[in-house]
Amino acid sequence: MNKRYLVALDQGTTSSRAVIFTAEGRMLGAAAQEFKQYYPNPGWVEHDPGDILATQIESLRAVVRQTGIDPSEIAAIGITNQRETTVLWDRHTGKWLHNAIVWQCRRTASYVEKLLAAGHGETIRQKTGLVPDAYFSGTKLQWLLDELDARESARKGELCFGTIDSFLAWNMVKGHPHVTDATNAARTMLFNIHTQEWDDELLEMMDIPRQLLPEVIDSSHVIGMLDDDILGVPIPVAAMAGDQHASLFGQACFEKGMAKNTYGTGCFMLMNAGDEFKLSENGLLTTVAWRLNGKPTYALEGSVFMGGATIQWLRDEVKFVEKASQSEAVATSVHDTDGVYLVPAFTGLGAPYWDMYARGTIFGMTRGTGRAQIVRAGLESIAYQSHDLFKAMARDIGSEPTVLRVDGGATANDFLMQFQADIIDTAIQRPAVLETTALGVALMAGLAVGVYTNLEETASGWHVEKQFLPEMDAAERKEKVRGWKRAVRAVLAWAKDED
Repeated sequence: MNKRYLVALDQGTTSSRAVIFTAEGRMLGAAAQEFKQYYPNPGWVEHDPGDILATQIESLRAVVRQTGIDPSEIAAIGITNQRETTVLWDRHTGKWLHNAIVWQCRRTASYVEKLLAAGHGETIRQKTGLVPDAYFSGTKLQWLLDELDARESARKGELCFGTIDSFLAWNMVKGHPHVTDATNAARTMLFNIHTQEWDDELLEMMDIPRQLLPEVIDSSHVIGMLDDDILGVPIPVAAMAGDQHASLFGQACFEKGMAKNTYGTGCFMLMNAGDEFKLSENGLLTTVAWRLNGKPTYALEGSVFMGGATIQWLRDEVKFVEKASQSEAVATSVHDTDGVYLVPAFTGLGAPYWDMYARGTIFGMTRGTGRAQIVRAGLESIAYQSHDLFKAMARDIGSEPTVLRVDGGATANDFLMQFQADIIDTAIQRPAVLETTALGVALMAGLAVGVYTNLEETASGWHVEKQFLPEMDAAERKEKVRGWKRAVRAVLAWAKDED
C-alpha cells in the first residue's frame, strides 16, 4: 500500500497544529503556529477565524515540508478541534460575520440564566446530557444572532453556523461541505443525543433557525477531498471529532469504564460509558464519545477550564516563570505549598461545581509565602480539580477506575503526574505517544478509508511510556484534599455576593 501516512489537523485554543503519523501509529513529525487571543471585555474571549484558517493550513504545509513526505502518500486527513468555539459565516462568500466566540468566553451567562429562569434547565439536560452553561455553543450562537441582527438572513439560508471543525471543513474541503460530527454537535446544547438529531424544541428555546445548522455525520466518515491548492493533490478528509473525544479514542479507551485525562489549556476527563445513555448524578456531563456506523458510544465527562492555562497565567500575567517548562523546577524547589491553595477560577468553575461567576483566588498566604509556593499551588490546583472530576465519575459508575490514562502537554511534568497519582490514589499511565488527540482523529480517518478494519487494529500501537503509582500517606492525602475543598467553598461563597 503506497498510502503510508495519516495526518491530523489539531486546531486548539492557542495554536493550530498538524501531525503526521505512520499507519502503525508512530509520530513522524509535527508543526504548530500560535495565534492571537482577544479579550474585548472581562471574561470575554475571541479568535479571528482568519487566523485559525491561515495557521491551520500553514501548519499542514509546514509538517509536510519538514518530514519530506510525498503528499500523494497520505491516506487520509482527520480534523480535531477546540469544541464549543462558535463561528458564523456567509454561505455564499465564506466571510465570517464576527470573531469566533471561544469556549472559554462567559459573555452569555445572562442567556443561560434566562433559560434556567424559564424552567428549561432539566429539558436541556435530559436531551443533551449537558448542564446549561455559557461554555456551550448554543447561547454563543444566540448572542451572535442578536448582536448582528442576523436571524432573518439565517432563516433565508444565507448563513452557516459551525464549530471549528465545521469551519475548517467548509474552507479546506472541495465543494464547501457544511458538516459537523456527532461529538461536536453534542457540545452545542442544540443536539438531542438520544435521537442523534438537531432538536426543534431546543432550537425554539434559543430562537435559532435550523437553516444555518450543519449536517451531522459520523466521526469516522469521508467528508470529501482536500482542496488541491493546499498540498497540490486531493486527499480524503475522513474524520472529524472534538479534541477530547479524539483523545479518548487515541488512548484506546474502547471498553466501558476506561478513562483518560487530557492536560491542555483546560483539563478534560472522559470515561467510556458504553452504548447506553446515562445522566450523571454528580455534576458531570454525558456526551457522545464518538459515532461509528451511525451508532453512538457515550462518555461521562468532567471539564476543568484552567489546566495548562494556569501555568500560562503564572508565566504571562504574574511572570513567576519565564517558560512553562520551568514550573516543575520552581515547584520542587520547596517541599510543600505551606498551606497555600490557588483556585484558578479565572473563567468560572466547571464540573462538578458549574459556577459561571467564580473567579480565581489564592488562599492561605502568610508573610513567608513566595513565588515557589504559589507556582507549586498552581500546579497542584490542576491535580485537585482533576481529583474532583475523578471522584465524581467514580460515584456515577459505582467504582473507581483502576488506572487513569493521561495525555497533553502538562503530562511531561513528572511532579504534576506524581502528585496526581497521589491525590487520586490511582495509577497514572502516560503513553509513549503523548499526541493522543491528534493520533485519535488520525486513526479515525484511517478507519474510514480502510487502513484499519476494526477498533482492535487501531489500538495495536498504544504503549505505556511511564507509570506513576500513588506514594502519599492516606492521612496526608485526606488533609490536602480537605484544604482544597475549603478553598473551593470559599470561592463559591464569594461568587454568590451575599451580604
